[in-house]
Amino acid sequence: MSLLSSLADIDKSPKSVFVMHERSEKHFPFHTHLKGQLSYVEGGLAYLGVLDRTYVIPALHYFWVPPGVGHILKLGHSGTVLRSIFYYSTDDKKNEFYVHTGIYPVNDLLLQMIRYTAGWERHIPPADNRFGFLKAIKDILPSISEKVVPVVLPFTEDEEMTRIINYMGKNLHEQHTLHSIARQFNMSSRSLSRTFQRTVQMSFLQYLKAMRMAKAFELIVKDRMSLSEIAYAVGYNSLSAFSNTFHQYTDFRPSDFARRPV
Repeated sequence: MSLLSSLADIDKSPKSVFVMHERSEKHFPFHTHLKGQLSYVEGGLAYLGVLDRTYVIPALHYFWVPPGVGHILKLGHSGTVLRSIFYYSTDDKKNEFYVHTGIYPVNDLLLQMIRYTAGWERHIPPADNRFGFLKAIKDILPSISEKVVPVVLPFTEDEEMTRIINYMGKNLHEQHTLHSIARQFNMSSRSLSRTFQRTVQMSFLQYLKAMRMAKAFELIVKDRMSLSEIAYAVGYNSLSAFSNTFHQYTDFRPSDFARRPV
C-alpha cells in the first residue's frame, strides 16, 4: 500500500510507530498527522512545502516534520525511494529537536538503521519486539542532526515577485545581479531589494544562491551532466566557486555527493 493511500491510517494507533517505504514519483497534497515524520530520501530529490516555504531535500538527506505541522511533499524523480517512519509524540518535549522542521545529511549509522526497517510495514506497536529498535532511531536524532541543510525557497503569492522568480529560474545560467534584474523589470535596485525582503524575507543574493543550490542538487541527482557543466548551468564561472558554495551548504564537495552510494 502506498503512503498516499495510507495517510488516513497513520494516526489510528497513537502509541505505535508507523513504517512505510515507497518508490515513486508523486505529489502528496497538503496533509497533517499527529505523529512526527522522519523520512529519508534515497536516490532522488524531494520538495517539502511547510507554510510559506519550500525545503529542497536532496538524495542522502532526511527530514523531520513535527506532529501537527501541515505540509506538502513532492518526489521529483522516478527513482526516488521515500523511507518514512512516523513516531508517537508522547516524549517529544524532552528535546527541542522534535518541535522544529529540519533537513539533515544522513550518516552511515542512521542510513543503515533506516534501511534495516525496509521490510517492516504499517503499525509497529509497543509490544512488538521491533518497537525498541525504532525507538532507538528516534532517540538518536537530536545528537546526530546538528548540521541543518539550509536550502529553503520561500513561497510567495505576490504576482510581481512570482514573475521575477520565474525569470531568474529559467535563466539561472546568467550572471544575475540586483541591478540587472531590476532593469529587466523596470524597477530601481532599491525597490527590488525591498520587494525581496517584503515578499520572501530574504535578500536578492540569498534567494539567488538558494535557487542555484536547489537546481544543482537536481542536476547532480539526474547524473546527466559533468560537475563543470552543472556549475555553469547554475550561474558559476568556475567549478571551484561552485564547489565552495556547495560545501557551505552541505559540508561536502559536489564531487563527494555525486560519488556517494545511494
